[in-house]
Amino acid sequence: MKPRKKAKSKKALLLGLGLDNKDHHKRVTKGENFLLLGGSEETHDHMTEKAIKFNEKLKQRGKTLEEVSKNEFLDIAHDIDMLPD
Repeated sequence: MKPRKKAKSKKALLLGLGLDNKDHHKRVTKGENFLLLGGSEETHDHMTEKAIKFNEKLKQRGKTLEEVSKNEFLDIAHDIDMLPD
């Protein structure tokens, strides 16, 4: 008999990538379930604020990023103005 493989648990991550960096400063911010890379200081700060607000909304719902459906994800993103108009 072949040994059974352990079931992999789901892991979700919010990934933010800023492309408007002109000062060549390397910006990296890691959080509970997010990784933010690059961007100008303003853009990176904006991404950080949105990631933190997203996590706050998840906690209010009593869920983790792995547990939210696509629709719940989009609802939260809309609530915190994370999506373009």
